[in-house]
Parts: sequence; C-alpha cells; structure tokens
Amino acid sequence: MKEEVIFRLETPYREPCMVRAFRFGSGQKSCAVAAGLRGNEVQQMFTAALLVQKLKALEEESAILRDHEILVIPCVNPFSMNISSRFWPMDQTDINRMFPGYDQGETTQRIAGALFDEVKEYEYGIHLASFYLPGDFIPHVRILDTGYENAGLGNLFGLPYIVVSEPAPFDTATLNYNWQIWGTKAFSLYTRETDLVDTQSARITRNGILRFLNRIGCIRYLSSNGFLPTTVQEKDMLKIHTQQSGIFHRLRDPGDEVEKGDLLAEILDPLTAERVCEILSPAHGMIFFAMSHPLVSSHEIAFRIITDLHA
Repeated sequence: MKEEVIFRLETPYREPCMVRAFRFGSGQKSCAVAAGLRGNEVQQMFTAALLVQKLKALEEESAILRDHEILVIPCVNPFSMNISSRFWPMDQTDINRMFPGYDQGETTQRIAGALFDEVKEYEYGIHLASFYLPGDFIPHVRILDTGYENAGLGNLFGLPYIVVSEPAPFDTATLNYNWQIWGTKAFSLYTRETDLVDTQSARITRNGILRFLNRIGCIRYLSSNGFLPTTVQEKDMLKIHTQQSGIFHRLRDPGDEVEKGDLLAEILDPLTAERVCEILSPAHGMIFFAMSHPLVSSHEIAFRIITDLHA
C-alpha cells in the first residue's frame, strides 16, 4: 500500500487541507474508488476506510493480481468533514457539481480538478455517494443513462438493486457523468446512511466492491455470490410526498414490503404532538427510500417505492 497526497491547500488558521489516496498493486489503472466529496458523508468515508483496510490485508497476502492498480480516496473533502458542513464552508459550493474541475478556478473547482486528474484514466470508477435528500436507502448501484453506460456490469457487485437514472442538467458536472464521458465505466454506490455510521450496510457495500474487483480480475477474494440484482428505472419509482409540515414520525423502513393503504408515517404538530397528517401507501410495493429528517415541509419526498416487485 502506498499513501499519497493528491491535493494540498494551505490555510491561514488551521493545518493544511490534504486529500490522501491509497494505491494498491501496480500496472494497469484498473479501478478507482472515491468517497467523502461532501462533508457529511461519514458513512461513505467509513465504507472506503473498511475497503482500504481489507485491500491492505489482501496485498500482504499477494492477493492483488499482477498488473492491476487500485486507487482508493476515502475523503475528498476533509476540510468540510472536520466541521460537519455538507458543502464547502466558505461559499457553500458542492465539489460534486464542479467536474471535470479547473486548476485555476475556485477552491472546489481545484479540488475536483486534482481528483479528476488522478482518476480519469482508470478503466472502472466507483463513487460512494449520497442523495440530495436526507434519508435511508436499500444499498444499491446507481448508473447514469449517458449513452456510454453498461448497466449489466452493475450485476458484478451483487447488491440488491441496480437503479438506472436519466441525468438531469446538474448531473453533467458530477464525477460519475464525467467519468463516463472520458471513457471510464462508472458506478455510484449508495449505502443506507450518510451522516451516521451503519456498520452492517457499510460492510455490505464494501463486500460488494470486493466482489466486483474479484469478478473483473483485479484481486483474488473468496466471497458469497451476493444478490441476484433487480434493475429498475428511477423514473418508474413511485414518489410519495408530505402533505403538511411538522415533525416526521416514520413507521416503515427501506426494504419493507407494503400494501396499499398501509400507514408509512405520520406528521405531528411540533407544539402539541397531535397527528395532523397520515402518509399512506398508495400501492403494493417495496420501500426503496425513506426520509430520515425529523422536521419536514409540505411536498417533500418522504418515500420512494418500487411498485413492480417482479420487474
């Protein structure tokens, strides 16, 4: 294992902001893994750290195969991570909206540029990502439908679901999108939590990456076959919105199968704790995403449900 600093920023009042990377093996640039682009992505950083720990052990056992190089960057945004700020604290910009980056631009553009220069030549790219809404997911692989994608490769992770999503305009400045445009086969992996550590789902995601690396011939690693994934289109998921603001009391979790009319959550008056609204399932399906924020406004996405369980 080789530890390197791929970006360094001097600061006037604190120690330098440094982005560290861990390199395993040598030769062909096979796979790069990046996490912690946002300062609250603690679970994603922890998952990448577990991967570093395991790859170090595999390298010591000579289980990283010849002529394959794996790069892992557990935390791209340590400055924001240190103060628990999701975005860059000086101007609230998002590093994952700055790709492919610019080495003469704003700070977040420079960080994105330094990262992309390191990872753009790898054959496979894995981004441990988080959603723009606070909530919990079933662990899954997300692939942007850019015309360059290969959704079938998502099966190699052995995670329960593969979600194919159509890129929105802002996606053109993300790491996943630019990876694909530059010829890298890119995947975004979502675990259950973001700003909390969930060891079980972190290990599920870590093991999915190890399974993928084994199946593409980078490492020698014995594991279970994982899941036979179900591929779903994000646009086909059923969105369930809040109807009123208040305290969000969630009663069902991702992975729960629900029937039409089941009570999923209730919204309480924040001053009297009286129920002001019920959120019911409009159809039979599987909860894929569930909001976790305790206070909600009206018309926020509270749940996403896969309605065709046999797709």
